[in-house]
Amino acid sequence: MRISVFGLGYVGAVASACLAESGFDVIAIDMDPIKVKCIGEGRSPIIEPDLPEMIKRNAENGKLKATLDVREAVMNSDISLICVGTPSNEDGSLKLDYVEAVCAQIGEVIKEKDEFHTVVLRSTVVPGTAHEIAIPAIERASGKKVGEGFGFGNNPEFLRESTAIWDYFNPPKIVIGAQDEKTAQMMRDVYKGIEADLVVCDVEVSEGVKYADNAWHAMKVGFANELGNILKELGVDSHKVMDIFFLDTKLNISKAYLKPGFAFGGSCLPKDVRAIRAKGKDKSIQTPIFDALLEANDEQVRRAKSMIDQSGKKKIGMMGLSFKAGTDDLRESPLVTLADQLLNDGYELTIYDPCVFEAANMEGANQKYIREGIPHISKCLTENAEDLLSASDLVVIGNGNKDFATIINDKANDNLAVIDLVRLNDETLEKRESYTGICW
Repeated sequence: MRISVFGLGYVGAVASACLAESGFDVIAIDMDPIKVKCIGEGRSPIIEPDLPEMIKRNAENGKLKATLDVREAVMNSDISLICVGTPSNEDGSLKLDYVEAVCAQIGEVIKEKDEFHTVVLRSTVVPGTAHEIAIPAIERASGKKVGEGFGFGNNPEFLRESTAIWDYFNPPKIVIGAQDEKTAQMMRDVYKGIEADLVVCDVEVSEGVKYADNAWHAMKVGFANELGNILKELGVDSHKVMDIFFLDTKLNISKAYLKPGFAFGGSCLPKDVRAIRAKGKDKSIQTPIFDALLEANDEQVRRAKSMIDQSGKKKIGMMGLSFKAGTDDLRESPLVTLADQLLNDGYELTIYDPCVFEAANMEGANQKYIREGIPHISKCLTENAEDLLSASDLVVIGNGNKDFATIINDKANDNLAVIDLVRLNDETLEKRESYTGICW
């Protein structure tokens, strides 16, 4: 396979050298003649450990070349990787002029080319860029349709400066967003021999992966620093705390809590975030992340309420009232907050939660809270799911009780609207025309 790489910046220079090192014939393209000259002379256009030696080796053996001529590069390659920059505009949005321009240039050459040519975007772009900017630019210039006259894909990079060569050959994952199967297979071949989990997905999903990664990494840095500032003022060594924190790979360093859904609640998370934030403020420490964390949690409740408002339905059934399936614990349950807001706004509300209903008839603190603390909400509880379905025009799935999906699938009419706040991951449920998730 012959590969052309557009852009000799950080990502493009590393990709060009590593692809050549893997045995592919690579033509690198850049509008800067100095960068092109560097490759031609076997020199690296950027500073990166081990890159100069790799470029020199592959330039000398003929595997790596560079040119200013777009037509030469596209005509003499089977696949083009776009690695141009996507800097920020003043408002924080991406400047995508370079991406659009390169796509148009490639499209002009594809118009003349008889063979099927694939274009893969490696530059970091927000979801929607491929279908709103890149693909239309190629189609306009080439006069061909994606998936028919040319292939298109998205392949985010996971390279860290100073360890980029090692990262290329030892990636945490390989993500291939493909518009067509031929593109998917070509990209599989590009990574043949590299050991890593490989995922082929929709282009939009692939575009989103890099932002999930980088926003999470940024969040981790900010979180650690904010917590560290508080701990220091309390005379605690934050590194010792975090070394113990790292030992928990079941919850702390894992996928736990990272699936988008409804707000957090219960006896621990809201209380403890508020407590550590209050302690920080007591020591005159600014806590913007912890402040935003609680605000973001409140926003999920507002979002759910807004979705219900926009549905136009007034008879609402809520499946789940406790913050978590399998428990009757209503302490700081965001579903209690949501129910309260619905009742205050005049909605007719019916609630089905077997655990809570049972607790309401058992002696103890929870019974007292249900009957005396939230009497207006407790009146909405029903023992039978059938009663909820018959009384509702819209059902809100509030916690992860798997029985909820079975009940809706088996007993609800096809027109019943469903808003899922937790994602029960039931295929039959999600195929309902009236189904929607809070953030999927």
